[in-house]
Amino acid sequence: MPVYNFKKISAVPSATELVDIVLMRTQRKTPTVIHPGYKITRIRSFYMRKIKFTQQTISERLGAIVTDFPRLNDIHPFYSDLCNTLYDRDHYKLALGQINSARSVVDSIARDMVRMVKYGDSLYRCKCLKRAALGRMCTVLKRQKAALAYLEEVRKHLGRLPCLDPNTRTLLLCGLPNVGKSSFMNKITRGNVDVQPYAFTTKSLFVGHCDYRYLRWQVIDTPGILDHPLEERNTIEMQSIVALAHLTCSVVYFIDITENCGYPIEEQCSLFQSIKPLFANKQLIVVANKVDEQSWEDLDPEKKNLVENLIKSAGKNCSFMTMSNVSEHGVSEVKQLACDKLLDSRVETRINGNKIESVMNRLQVFQPQQRDNVERESFIPDAVKNQQTKTIRKSKAGYAPTVSDNEDDENDNMIDASQEQKQKSARELMWENGGPGVWAPDFRDQYDLSDDSWKYDAIPEIINGKNIADFVDADIVAKLAKLEQEEEQAVAEIEAAKMGEDEESDLDEEEEAAVEAIRDRKKRFKLRSLINHTDNKPVRPREMRGRTGNGQDETRTSAAAVKADMEDYGVDASKMIERGRQIHKDRIRKRGRSLQSKLLGDDMDEELPPDSDAVTETAEPVGTKKWKRAKKTKSEAEKKKVSDARSHHVNKEYDPTKSGLSKDNKELQVMAKKLDRTGHKKWFGGAGEGDHTKSVHLIKWCNTGKKRNGTHYQR
Repeated sequence: MPVYNFKKISAVPSATELVDIVLMRTQRKTPTVIHPGYKITRIRSFYMRKIKFTQQTISERLGAIVTDFPRLNDIHPFYSDLCNTLYDRDHYKLALGQINSARSVVDSIARDMVRMVKYGDSLYRCKCLKRAALGRMCTVLKRQKAALAYLEEVRKHLGRLPCLDPNTRTLLLCGLPNVGKSSFMNKITRGNVDVQPYAFTTKSLFVGHCDYRYLRWQVIDTPGILDHPLEERNTIEMQSIVALAHLTCSVVYFIDITENCGYPIEEQCSLFQSIKPLFANKQLIVVANKVDEQSWEDLDPEKKNLVENLIKSAGKNCSFMTMSNVSEHGVSEVKQLACDKLLDSRVETRINGNKIESVMNRLQVFQPQQRDNVERESFIPDAVKNQQTKTIRKSKAGYAPTVSDNEDDENDNMIDASQEQKQKSARELMWENGGPGVWAPDFRDQYDLSDDSWKYDAIPEIINGKNIADFVDADIVAKLAKLEQEEEQAVAEIEAAKMGEDEESDLDEEEEAAVEAIRDRKKRFKLRSLINHTDNKPVRPREMRGRTGNGQDETRTSAAAVKADMEDYGVDASKMIERGRQIHKDRIRKRGRSLQSKLLGDDMDEELPPDSDAVTETAEPVGTKKWKRAKKTKSEAEKKKVSDARSHHVNKEYDPTKSGLSKDNKELQVMAKKLDRTGHKKWFGGAGEGDHTKSVHLIKWCNTGKKRNGTHYQR
């Protein structure tokens, strides 16, 4: 198992998100109601609690960030140098140091502001100090925007690193780009590394695992290394250098003897010499790869001597082998040799260590000595021999039939004990009879049922305690075909109607013409009704209603014109004209009312003569102020009456008798009140008194307090 699991590091929020988290948590976890009438000690403790809670939240969040990230001085040197290569050690430490410093600054701000709130003499002053404290803390967090963003990117990259254990048994593959490292890893492990015919396909460390001698081995595929000074190597190459420098492993160095990788053998040998100090105290194997295209024996002697001299200069821990990933020649041998050399090295290291002495003192080794020259053979009891030679008949039930079974055998269900010992496994039988998906054991012979004839019956499918077979209709196919035919016929009729095929009519031509005329007339009436009653037309003011379209043209509203127009429609207009003249006389009489009648009300008008002079002679003089007051009161009453009629106003003094109902008919009055309540209920979507209503809720801390003029931040 890997020693370090960087995937458990929590996500790092941005500066804005962190401010939102802190303020929202403070709002939810602390009291929100305070009044100026409270005791000053209670007011102080209220705001001190908010400041302390905000400081604790920020300290916990920033402390968790600093704690989750690994300390480069405390982890394995491999991971320490790998982080230095990928993320720059100085930048990494500086970001964590800024987060830690911000936490201490927030603590000092909270400590100072709490001390000042203790001496606050009013709610307003304590509130201002609280706002100042929270604002300064949020400003400190906003200044850490770059550090938090950098740490979040580092966390994402650390989570993508392979789970590598630097202390386990490891095989390390290295060499120039495109020499066959990734192909070899795909051969011996279950990894799936991308392989392409160009350089630097592998840009980071890849880890795979394989088994050898019942042990789990870790195989690391490193990016290619170019032959140039250490200072000129990029981040991709430095990952390979870090792995070679810090991992105790068996190194497999690949050489492409065909030179198809784009680098000659001389350059590959030069790279080996430049990184040879990293091979110290490691088991080394030099592999000549791609021998399927260029055999080692037919290689140019000069190049061959270069490789041989390189192996001699590497020392006694270096071995040489040939291999091909395409033909798989030598792949298993290279793996076995690398694993054996690393196992021997680990055992030798433990023996040469200091711990072996404390263990050997408690061990005592004995070597058996030959007692005499008598030969003593193995002894097998007679009962065992008789048991081996005895034939035992046993049932063959429970085993699936195979291609080698003899169908004509009478005793087909019986086998001998000697044959039982040679019984093949289910896996072997599967491969003999076609492989997976073709043959599988039949376990129905092993069913323990009351009647053996039931073993091969179809298992019923039960849903909700009922057998599906009981509900299968034998004629379902015929019925389905009939339904499909009806559906096709209906679709054809619809399509024919769309194509303009009219249905046959029983009317003759004259009747059809009359029907069309009636329909046309109904359409005109309907259109005229829509024009007259549409809600989208502009509403004319009251003072403009009743006027003609053209004030100079009075012929359209004269009695003769109206009578002529109505006679065209077949209507007698004599009564209409008489009613219009009466209305006109009433309007003239109302306009002639005196000031006294306006003040005394409409009831006095019925008792007074139509001559306004009689009223003026008997009435007392009225002051201007009283007349204006009466006029204003009456106009306001009329406006309120019109407003109530337009709004959903409930008249509490509603009397059903005003709607024309008799006072004696109680049943009709109850029904009228019920209908009135139903109408009011429809105004509110059917809601009643028992329905839950929730008013608009505004966040208190976003909408209260003193704010600056102009734009401002809600917090």
